[in-house]
Amino acid sequence: MNTTKDGFIPNKNPSQQEITTIILQEKYCKGSETTQFDVLQRVAKGLGQDQQQQVEFLDTFQTGFVGGGRIMSAGGTDIAATLINCFVQEVNDCISSDDPHAPGIYDALKQAAETMRRGGGVGYDFSRIRPKGAMVNGTQSIASGPLSYMYVFDQSCSTVESAGSRRGAQMGVLRIDHPDVEAFIHAKDGLQVGELPVDDQTKKLLQELMVNNYSFADKMRQGFTKLRNFNISVAVTDDFMRAVESDSDWELVHKAQPDATFKEAYLRADGLWVYHKVKARYLWNQIMASTYDHAEPGVLFIDKINRDNNLSYCEIIESTNPCGEQPLPAYGCCDLGSTILPRFVLNPFTAHASFDWNKFAKVVRGAVHILDRVLDTTLWPLPEQQHEAQQKRRIGLGYTGLGDTLIMLGLRYNSDEGRAMAAKISEEMRNNAYRASIDLAKKYGAFPLFDADQYLAAPRFASRLPDDIKADIRQYGIRNSHLLSIAPTGTISMAFADNASNGIEPPFSWSYNRRKREKDGTEKTIRVVDHALRVYEDLHGEVTDFAKLPDYFVSALDISAQDHMQMCAVVAPFIDTAISKTVNVPADYPFNDFQDLYTSAWRAGLKGIATFRPNSVLGSVLSVEPKVEVNLAPNDLEANDPDRRISLKEVPQPALASLRWPGRPRIPNGNPSWTYLVEHHKGDFSIVIGQVETGSVHPFEVWVNGNEQPRVLGAIAKTLSMDMRTGDPQWLKMKLESLAKTNGDDGFELQLGEHTIYAPSLVAGLAKIIQRRLEDLGVYDTDEPSPMIAALFSRKEPKSGTDGTMSWSVDIKNPATGDDLLMIVKECRLPNGRLQPYSVWLAGDYPKVMDGLTKLLSMDMRVIDPAWIGMKLRKLLTFSEHRGDFLAKVPGSEKQQSYPSTVAYIATLLLHRYKLLGILTEEGYPVEQMGVFDAPSEKLVATKSGKDAKKATFTKTNKKCPECHMYAVVKRDGCDFCTACSAIGSCG
Repeated sequence: MNTTKDGFIPNKNPSQQEITTIILQEKYCKGSETTQFDVLQRVAKGLGQDQQQQVEFLDTFQTGFVGGGRIMSAGGTDIAATLINCFVQEVNDCISSDDPHAPGIYDALKQAAETMRRGGGVGYDFSRIRPKGAMVNGTQSIASGPLSYMYVFDQSCSTVESAGSRRGAQMGVLRIDHPDVEAFIHAKDGLQVGELPVDDQTKKLLQELMVNNYSFADKMRQGFTKLRNFNISVAVTDDFMRAVESDSDWELVHKAQPDATFKEAYLRADGLWVYHKVKARYLWNQIMASTYDHAEPGVLFIDKINRDNNLSYCEIIESTNPCGEQPLPAYGCCDLGSTILPRFVLNPFTAHASFDWNKFAKVVRGAVHILDRVLDTTLWPLPEQQHEAQQKRRIGLGYTGLGDTLIMLGLRYNSDEGRAMAAKISEEMRNNAYRASIDLAKKYGAFPLFDADQYLAAPRFASRLPDDIKADIRQYGIRNSHLLSIAPTGTISMAFADNASNGIEPPFSWSYNRRKREKDGTEKTIRVVDHALRVYEDLHGEVTDFAKLPDYFVSALDISAQDHMQMCAVVAPFIDTAISKTVNVPADYPFNDFQDLYTSAWRAGLKGIATFRPNSVLGSVLSVEPKVEVNLAPNDLEANDPDRRISLKEVPQPALASLRWPGRPRIPNGNPSWTYLVEHHKGDFSIVIGQVETGSVHPFEVWVNGNEQPRVLGAIAKTLSMDMRTGDPQWLKMKLESLAKTNGDDGFELQLGEHTIYAPSLVAGLAKIIQRRLEDLGVYDTDEPSPMIAALFSRKEPKSGTDGTMSWSVDIKNPATGDDLLMIVKECRLPNGRLQPYSVWLAGDYPKVMDGLTKLLSMDMRVIDPAWIGMKLRKLLTFSEHRGDFLAKVPGSEKQQSYPSTVAYIATLLLHRYKLLGILTEEGYPVEQMGVFDAPSEKLVATKSGKDAKKATFTKTNKKCPECHMYAVVKRDGCDFCTACSAIGSCG
């Protein structure tokens, strides 16, 4: 190995992409430093005891290790900053204290300010602070609760500038049994209107606006949200999770006595006061709802954390560092670093690709030595932190680039093979890290609080180590109590690993735009390319179409939320502290599935889970470049053509006869049904769900009945009935979830089972009631794929962007009902050149329930076979309303005729547009049959019902077409007409 005169390896100076250089120079370079080598050499010199050790450290850095951000930024400098990323601070239930081992609230605040000033983030457990409404005997006053003090910590953090160029980071934790936990769960939801210094009338107006206008509500929340400088997590116990499973009561308790306003409070046998009881599932649902919409609070499975802790014999863990990868006791620290996994891949993207285990083992051992030295060379903000670190010598070695490494080895991140490789890498890192720490113990001694019998006792992590490692620990001791932690590696991965995928994560995207905040507050957009793609392009040339990459190129957005969670589950058994992992879920991810992620994580033995679901409140740090499927102009459109339309490059090709036509079954003996009475301030009505029983229950229609039923709600029920008859529960689920989010001016509370929920509109209420019934019947209990969803040419509504797109619009006025509205139909161009409507909107004066109907029709429009929307619209042509009929112009002529309702006229106009585009006939049948739908006119006839329904059979009542042989022949204008192939038969 060639070296310079002072023993250092010369810089190879590899080519770098712009983001690498920018991040490196902005975050890590000091003085005249400009390259990675400059930084690595400075840190190695600063940590090494002598020249030999400095050379060894530099070799470890260059071969494939990088320290945590504080190490790489301040190591080897004279900056009075800590090399430790984060700490945990104890907070007790008093304003101040003379006991240095039990700091009061403002003692902790002062200590936290000093820690953040030196560059460290801080985590706290605020559960000791007495609840709001508790008695304060010393001052004969009432406590304000932990949240009020968290606001003080939040303001302090926003004021104190951390060493370097970042603000301090904080984690706030509260136990699930603290009486203020409900307020804590919603602490970052946003605006509490009741707290504003305005009169009651203004508060009421703001509350109504918040409920009825989500855009307004989001802006208000963003403007008034407190705890901007906190991540928050709830410490959840195993007892609580079992209570959630059994839907049991849950006691909210504290040692402080509540005041007289808590009339049901009582003193428990263990000396704790029970403030009140709630259903565990009620609390859990609030955590899930807030996390679903706001990505907080996170969830810490605190019993698992303490059960697994190597030092549970001498410490209790109540909080974590701000990112969650290090559960820590009071004054505990995160001494972090990461191996750069892609550096150990041999022959990437070839049949001979492999992982260099020997080189990896050497780097892991060298990294442990480096991190152990950090504990002896760093500046400590507080003496208590130094004492804690020296007694236990915690370090946290992890890795970065796991996702890219799997890609370079030809393994899918979400495959069994990919997970097995990740587990093996983690296991080898664990074994070599522990062996390295044993070697350090031989030379320097074990950490002072080491007790071999207790350290190796089950169920602690160390008890699961290989027998030979445990034997050596028992004989020689171990230098570091904890050694492993997989942290987020955003900027160090950018600066030192060529934008390798972050930590344990898969790549976010192969190429994307990053919005980076500058020191002056402005934002800069930088194009970033993933490291694995850069290596691939070096071998195979530039990639212009990401869709043609090998199938093992899997990004975070390509895999399911369960896949993210399963990767954590296979790696976690080899990590003695924790993993910082974000489970990415799409914006339209079903809420019930979202809840299942958390319960699955608990059952899998994870120590916590964090999720991110993009929405208008959270936005996104990263923005993906638009894919090629959607273009703002057709291929044959010149740039100056004003008739701009969205053009879809690809559409699905559903299998022939993959869908069922939703005919209503004939049931001669009638059918059972389920009824729910809705009590609404605008009038009461019933929702009836009919079902047929054939061994299992199949709901097949929904009705809205009652003299006071809201306008248009019956039309929504009518079209949902057709969706029920597809036999596709996932399609029905997607539609109902969309309806359940519909806002309106008619929100109300409804009782579903034991819970009272709020529906933001009548449409949402209808959807939630139907959802509950279908869940009770087990309709969604299937893993079968959805042929209806597969037949959508676009699952989400295509967006036109700032360039806009052309649409077709019609004015509609119904004097009988006072409806005066504009109907807007957005259209796109399919690959065959055909213009196709894909969305319908309304504006003006009309019952807002109609927005629910247009939502459903917009999804129906995106089914690739227009036979589907044709059938839906034909069914609405006869929809009538009491005193809702009116005269209107017949589309395409000067004549007028009477239409039974505004809904019927909307259906007529939409069919007319499809006719003008050459897609449907005047009667609403496809001009060109695609053959996607199975037996369009089959009608199911149940020959038996009730107890004998298990033996029910179905007969086909339509004639068979002599040309296509499908039972699809109907009478049309007196002639036989095949709705499958358009063949015309005998007339008469």
